[in-house]
Amino acid sequence: MTGLAKRIAQSLEATGASDDAVLAELDRVRQTPGDFVDDARFGMLAREIVKREASKPEAEVGLRDEPLDYAVWGAEQIEAEALNQMRRALRLPVAVAGALMPDAHVGYGLPIGGVLATSDAVIPYAVGVDIACRMRLSLYDEPPSILHEQGERLQKALLNWTRFGLDGKWDEHDLPKHDVLDDPAWESTRLLKSLKAKAQRQLGTSGSGNHFVEWGVFQLYDDDAQLGLKAGRYLALLSHSGSRGVGFKIANTYTEIAKRMHPSLDKTVQHLAWLPLASEAGQEYWISMEMAGKFASANHEVIHRRVAKAAGLVEMVKVENHHNYAWLETLADGTQAIVHRKGATPAGAGMLGIIPGSMGDAGYVVRGKGSGRALNSASHGAGRKMSRKQALGSITKTARDAYLRERGVSLLGGTLDESPQAYKDIEAVIAAQEDLVEIIGKFTPRIVRMADEAGEF
Repeated sequence: MTGLAKRIAQSLEATGASDDAVLAELDRVRQTPGDFVDDARFGMLAREIVKREASKPEAEVGLRDEPLDYAVWGAEQIEAEALNQMRRALRLPVAVAGALMPDAHVGYGLPIGGVLATSDAVIPYAVGVDIACRMRLSLYDEPPSILHEQGERLQKALLNWTRFGLDGKWDEHDLPKHDVLDDPAWESTRLLKSLKAKAQRQLGTSGSGNHFVEWGVFQLYDDDAQLGLKAGRYLALLSHSGSRGVGFKIANTYTEIAKRMHPSLDKTVQHLAWLPLASEAGQEYWISMEMAGKFASANHEVIHRRVAKAAGLVEMVKVENHHNYAWLETLADGTQAIVHRKGATPAGAGMLGIIPGSMGDAGYVVRGKGSGRALNSASHGAGRKMSRKQALGSITKTARDAYLRERGVSLLGGTLDESPQAYKDIEAVIAAQEDLVEIIGKFTPRIVRMADEAGEF
């Protein structure tokens, strides 16, 4: 940085500026670097100052002696270490409230299914690496019998117009278009600028692991004014995926910055290092998280549009929600906080959401009841009961395929670690949160498309 300042000083002196004038200009940049990041002459220096300020360690505040109290749903289904992770998170000095959903299992830092509210701080790893991972359900004015009568056509639509996994991308002539790529936020930080090309390559694709696109039957239990539909059975397309490599890079970049800001943070919670929301890095992360959210939503829109077009269908109604995100919300006591939902679904009063099961089990469309104890949240799925390693070591392809066959599910791709037997009983998970959501309909999978290889992004 000294060399940069010296070169700028020399260029100013070459224009006839006095030593005092040069020093005054450089001091202005030092005092308010954010005002000069786009300046032609001072931009590089200003950005370097901002970067160093962002990673400067804060005066560390120790963990609480005891965790804050928090509510748990379905505790009998949750492993001990996930409960321990939640307790550790609620010892953070910035934590103000928490809740644990019945699909909870061990994650990095915060357990999957964990909801954590903080004061004036955002925690990249309490959001997660697949920022804004989400669900989208599209309903069509077609009888579900089409799944049998025209099953081959629906399978081809999935195979031809979805891409999965680490190498999932479109050929140049098939690259989709979407307004999300024109969003000015891509130009707001150096990292987002560098990620725009990746976003273009991965637009309209899905990750691997538990991400899917699947045809199925949706049963709406009662006439529903919010959906504008009569009770009955509908052909449906359900998808689950997120922001792909874009969110992964954002999460890891800002987690490292947060760790540098808290070098003496207890090792048991180092993945929960936080960024003050008012800091340069905190603001950059927030902008980046929101951009990843828009990108994830666009992915689903492109997938549903292309698959439906190939199948000769027109979307009638959609339901969409996301998890792995942070929201600025008002808590039940009236205070404002940043609510992180890592693998948890927003369930404010009247809010629609989707809680899927597994490749072989039903999922549910729900309406939130707005529980303050749960921080207006619900589970985001059934949740794993086996780690991927445990599943690979104990579930055979024969057993998985028999499970799917009994339920009339055709699987395109998919890995053994995503077998239905690796997941908790969705019916028990739903039953554990009756006070959080109202069940309004049931989705039953029939043709499931997933990645062929292991991996995440």
